[in-house]
Amino acid sequence: MATKKTAAPEVSLWERLDRPAAPRAALTPARIAEVAVAVADAEGFAAVTMRRIATELGVAPMAAYRHVSGKDDLLALMVDRVSTELTVPDELTGWREVLRAFAVRTREVTLRHPWMIQLPAPLFVLTPARMAVAERQLASLDGLGLDPDAMMAAFRAVASYVQGATQSEVALARFREERGWESGDETRQGLAPQMNYLLGTGRYPFYRAYAHNATRKDDPAWEFTFGLDCVLDGIARRLEI
Repeated sequence: MATKKTAAPEVSLWERLDRPAAPRAALTPARIAEVAVAVADAEGFAAVTMRRIATELGVAPMAAYRHVSGKDDLLALMVDRVSTELTVPDELTGWREVLRAFAVRTREVTLRHPWMIQLPAPLFVLTPARMAVAERQLASLDGLGLDPDAMMAAFRAVASYVQGATQSEVALARFREERGWESGDETRQGLAPQMNYLLGTGRYPFYRAYAHNATRKDDPAWEFTFGLDCVLDGIARRLEI
């Protein structure tokens, strides 16, 4: 009976980068990541290619390949670079203040790098900086009588809220930009024909009340933090902590 061959395990990008670098190396993974993030910030993730990064760095494409084996490695370096911006003050120790601070910071970082929501699966890209972010939040939940499953579920509940809320905010900004609408008022004017008809049917009384009475329609930061506090309140109530 033939036996199934298993491929030799690959050496991870991070294990390779932990090895000593050549003295005075001009081209480094950190520099590659910095340039790649700058290109994505300016032109979107689709503009990031190995050839483009090599051009920006003034090197031959093969020189960049000595540090990264392809776009998967490049993506990992970019995610790691952006994740270093998620630090919060060391003096924060309580589970709620730590998770809340990371959530608010994640929104800020995502709005600064909106291409992050275009990535195939940024949540599953394992990098040292991303692991450090998760570790700090999980550590804040330690000592509360929670088992590992509950700790991870609480952490992921907040992370999922942040991902969904920021993705919607970035999508709305892109929607407005594509149509040349620069404000909430212009957006509402552009959508007025559909909205007026739908509300005029009388089928949506609560949405109609929101449309006529809400005062924070153009305050996404308030909406984000209110929703975040609802999630944190729910965790505190559910876990009785």
